[in-house]
Amino acid sequence: MAQSKPWSFYGRHLELQQMQQVLERKRWFFLQISGRRRIGKTALIQQALQAAGISKTLYIQIPDSDPTGVVAACNGYLNTFGIPERVNSLGDLAELIGRLAEDGYVIALDEFQYFNRKRLFDFCSLLQAVVDQLSAKSESVPGGLIVLGSLHAEMTALLEDRAAPLFNRTTDSLELGHLDVSSILEVLRAHADTQPERLLFLWSLFEGVPKFYRDAYEQGVLAADRQEVLRKLFFSSSSPLRNEADSWFLRELRGRYDMLLQYLAQHPGCTNADIEAAMAEISGPGEVKQVGGYLKILSERYQMIERRLPIFAAPRARSGRYYIHDNFLQAWLSALQQPVSAVAFRPIEKLLQQADERLMQVEGSALEDLVGQLYEERSRRGLGDFPLTERIQGYWDRSDVEIDLVAICGDERRIRFGTCKRNESKLLASITPLKAATARFMNAQPRFASWDVEYVALAPRINTDVSRQLEAQGVLVQDLTVLTRGL
Repeated sequence: MAQSKPWSFYGRHLELQQMQQVLERKRWFFLQISGRRRIGKTALIQQALQAAGISKTLYIQIPDSDPTGVVAACNGYLNTFGIPERVNSLGDLAELIGRLAEDGYVIALDEFQYFNRKRLFDFCSLLQAVVDQLSAKSESVPGGLIVLGSLHAEMTALLEDRAAPLFNRTTDSLELGHLDVSSILEVLRAHADTQPERLLFLWSLFEGVPKFYRDAYEQGVLAADRQEVLRKLFFSSSSPLRNEADSWFLRELRGRYDMLLQYLAQHPGCTNADIEAAMAEISGPGEVKQVGGYLKILSERYQMIERRLPIFAAPRARSGRYYIHDNFLQAWLSALQQPVSAVAFRPIEKLLQQADERLMQVEGSALEDLVGQLYEERSRRGLGDFPLTERIQGYWDRSDVEIDLVAICGDERRIRFGTCKRNESKLLASITPLKAATARFMNAQPRFASWDVEYVALAPRINTDVSRQLEAQGVLVQDLTVLTRGL
């Protein structure tokens, strides 16, 4: 059952302002909007069009099909939007876009990256001719075209590659990332609560993907306990997210790279050597030769994984570590996929408990990322006592020095080292190793010798007794309640 308070539009203030500026020109525009699936591209367009009072609109979601399938889908949308014209070919579609734009329509083509498929690529040349005609008389064309895509590399190949027909034709572009933490807190204040445990649990699952929070809202579980959230969103027959990962992330891969993604999900922070050794053990030495290519495609084309370097490391440093880039995919592969697939064969209560326990492990590493994000947001807003001059990152080296958080305040010559623990009871034991690792870091980075060194302990919630003991060791204490204050 949906919550009593209606859902609203959250965050995206800067992006909404940029879109409104495009629409207010009242002349031809060709806008590219990129971002992962469910990130809120269509919601942003709807909000901007509504604010601008534009009623002449056409939205078409391009299917991953052949020209006949695309034409059929387009005619269905034309009927839905009450536009009497019909198309018989991709050329007809390009020409119709031109006529509608001249009539003041804003046309949105979603999943535009599918035009990078060989069987549909001719549409780009057909559209180029129309776009050039509209651009030549832009002042007298009141409408525009918006193309949306969820695969960044393929959108880039269509619109930014010098050899592509549509190269240099867009007038504006937007790249939508995850909602920031302050926007997530806005959602939770409206529909649940901002308890640290709830924030970390939902952020570990959904990060800043607005559609997932709305799914939880529509199922009436944003304010529910952990296992009820999992039951409604993943384990019921009508669960909205039950097939989400398999139907998008893994479908796009068409069955390839599964072993590599599974390994990364179970071993976040592994090195290239770790991956090669694992692939050799699973599939034999021949698979090792493919690892470099797999990593490149998964990171550059699909943006599913990322290679992180410790702060101050050279770009080609060999100390890079690999992580799954998306919290939802990480949580699905490492904690949810197997229990959900077994729902027809085992008691659901046991599966829910298993999934919940596995998610608690995911939250341990997710907390480090959440803390870093909060440090950056607080600094950007002028909150707190630590204005950053370097992006928050952890530090490690080949000598097994591990530091969860390194924050730099160059203006004040301060450097802060942090330990992050999901369970506050583990903080006290982590201080001695933190200070030892800091000493080795400082020996390796002599430029900070005269800087003020600070230590900070971080957890979702830290009680008074633990806080006193940490402070007695000269350690600052920050839990999620402190870090979210003022956001």
